[in-house]
Amino acid sequence: MEFDDEAKIKATILYHLRRKKVIGGVHTHFDTLRKGFPSHLGKDIKKIAKELIKKNWILTKPTSYGLQVSLNKNKLREIEEFIKKILRIKF
Repeated sequence: MEFDDEAKIKATILYHLRRKKVIGGVHTHFDTLRKGFPSHLGKDIKKIAKELIKKNWILTKPTSYGLQVSLNKNKLREIEEFIKKILRIKF
């Protein structure tokens, strides 16, 4: 079974946040989600990240210095299952 590029991008974004332990009270700037992807995908990454926010897997925290994001610690098991399924990475 082959997954589409969008699913792989979602899993990669989630994996980067998970690997760096950006969970719950730990935040990173929204723009850092684009790091590691080719620059021509910038708009797609932003759109996909917003879908993850709607899905409640990524939580947002508006600050005076920009939008901050972190993984939803209550959905961590779901997120890890998704990453395992798409990227075949174990935790």
